[in-house]
Amino acid sequence: MIVSASYKTDIPAFYGEWFAGRLAAGYCRTVNPYGRQVSRIELTPGAVDAFVFWTRNLGPFGPALEKVRDLAIPFCVQYTITGYPRALDAATVAPGQAASHLRDLARDFGPRAGVWRYDPILLTSLTPPAWHRETFARLARSLEGAVDEVVVSIAQQYRKTRRNLAVAARAHGFTWRDPSPDEREALLGDQAQTAAAHGMRLTLCGQPEMLIPGVGEASCIDTRRLSDIAGHAIAAKRKPHRKTCACDASRDIGEYDTCPHGCVYCYAVQNRTLAKRRFKEHDPAGEFLVAPPDVSITKQSSGGDQGSLF
Repeated sequence: MIVSASYKTDIPAFYGEWFAGRLAAGYCRTVNPYGRQVSRIELTPGAVDAFVFWTRNLGPFGPALEKVRDLAIPFCVQYTITGYPRALDAATVAPGQAASHLRDLARDFGPRAGVWRYDPILLTSLTPPAWHRETFARLARSLEGAVDEVVVSIAQQYRKTRRNLAVAARAHGFTWRDPSPDEREALLGDQAQTAAAHGMRLTLCGQPEMLIPGVGEASCIDTRRLSDIAGHAIAAKRKPHRKTCACDASRDIGEYDTCPHGCVYCYAVQNRTLAKRRFKEHDPAGEFLVAPPDVSITKQSSGGDQGSLF
């Protein structure tokens, strides 16, 4: 089993103490966001083939990564670094600091341990195509030798994303738009060339209809990468989170509406006030990342699908 921690929230940035405690306990419990089914997920070396961590700030997670290494469980980190202005990313670490984290990760755990994510690509009056070209090139230069893949995606206008963007746009005085197909292809093509010049492969996450020559399909939960890191084969079982996803099977231990970063385009936070409150109420010693109000009335399970990513 591959454990994802987590595409629903930023466990390395905000919940590292909880994760380390659950490693010591050997399990955690999660709640299906749709059916409210409770699951127990084993976190022992015998049960976990690998971890995939998702974050925008790896800094606080160093002690937890050392515990993962002590257990000899392979892992990789999907690290988002975009350099967006504060109107879009309210509380993420500076891109230079984040790039330093990825360089340190490569030094300590090997060059396959980290994947840079430059996603989503959001076109606004603050971040037009020229801004993306310049920023992407600057970040790629700073990460040369630390990563061999950069994952991108074009921002998708989900209902909650549009709502949160509208609120931020009114507050900060910017506009946003979807790129035209020609504009999108030109930008992706330029980024692919820039990535290649710095020793990286550009891959596109969950948008196969937008693939162009020179851009690969991303597999964010990737048994091939994890097998390279582990030094032995990890069995692959394709089970995407959504129809357009190329990920292998995993179990996610996060919870929606718990990340207080405040990125206005985030699909995992519908209500930032709720996310900040749930983070404040979080119990680092608890079995759940966020305990449901009454687990006694929910059906318990040791496995099963936890629902669609979106």
